Amino acid sequence: MSNDSLLVILVVGLIAGWLAGQIVKGTGFGVLGDLVIGILGAFIGSWLIPQIGIHLGTGFVAAIINATIGALILLFVIRLVRGGGGWRNRW
Repeated sequence: MSNDSLLVILVVGLIAGWLAGQIVKGTGFGVLGDLVIGILGAFIGSWLIPQIGIHLGTGFVAAIINATIGALILLFVIRLVRGGGGWRNRW
């Protein structure tokens, strides 16, 4: 893995984690937390989205969308495990 690809992964993870944190109100993990959520979300999204038959394409924007969807799923699961409640006050 080159330094350029590592930088792209970090940037995509940071953007996706931040976007997911903005969509899911009240979920603040800070810069490092957003980065981790975004990178884990990228793995989840890159596995799950093709499994359900959706192809977003290639490129930087598609990677951000894919990672954001995965991060949203991850944040939803974290909320369920933490007992953060349902949909009423959070979304």
